[in-house]
Amino acid sequence: MKVLIISDIHGNRTALEAVLEDANAVDAVWCLGDIIGYGPDPNDCVSIIRDLPNLICLRGNHDSAVIGLTENVKFNHSAQRVLEWTAEQLNPVHRQYLQSLSPQVEVDDVTLAHASPRDPIWEYIMDVYTATANFDYFMTPYCFVGHSHLPVMYYMKNGKELATVNFVFPGEQTRLPNKTIVNPGSVGQPRDHDPRAAYTIFDTEEKTWAQHRVSYDIADVQERMELAGLPDEYIQRLDLGW
Repeated sequence: MKVLIISDIHGNRTALEAVLEDANAVDAVWCLGDIIGYGPDPNDCVSIIRDLPNLICLRGNHDSAVIGLTENVKFNHSAQRVLEWTAEQLNPVHRQYLQSLSPQVEVDDVTLAHASPRDPIWEYIMDVYTATANFDYFMTPYCFVGHSHLPVMYYMKNGKELATVNFVFPGEQTRLPNKTIVNPGSVGQPRDHDPRAAYTIFDTEEKTWAQHRVSYDIADVQERMELAGLPDEYIQRLDLGW
């Protein structure tokens, strides 16, 4: 089975549509959370995601904040502004959908968590030290996370007894080692200095992880953000991939 893995769409409908078109036919979609936040299209993004076939979707920290499950004070001032604006835009049906989601689920031999298996809402896995600590918090061979917006893979080398963890940036086709934490990057706000939308295709039989990037009309998204009065820093960072 080929599964489309996406994360951190952040209200960017144009990037999401580009990813879905580029990925073409897949057997299932696993979304690792943060459908909304930062971007100008919260309702469109929730509507598109919830109608995808064979979907498993998580609730991220921005999703949680907009529906009142996380305090806005945990975010910086600009992010709070966007959360408040997004909460005003979000319709009741989409609000209810976000409330129905969990930040972590287990699917066969994969644990899905928005942030980390240790703290599914908030913890960033951005270094080997944090990744090493998180291997004790999932029992499946694989754990897929989002939140950091960085496509990266951490894997345990030589068995858990030695607790040696390495990291690599996934290539176009990577066979996942047994006991791996891997992040597909962000659809709507990449932060690895590549502005193209990021996504992956996971082959559940071959255990391969294929990393993909796709260009989209960034200027069109920026124009909608400006019309909505969203913070300039979030508008500008789309060009920079950061």
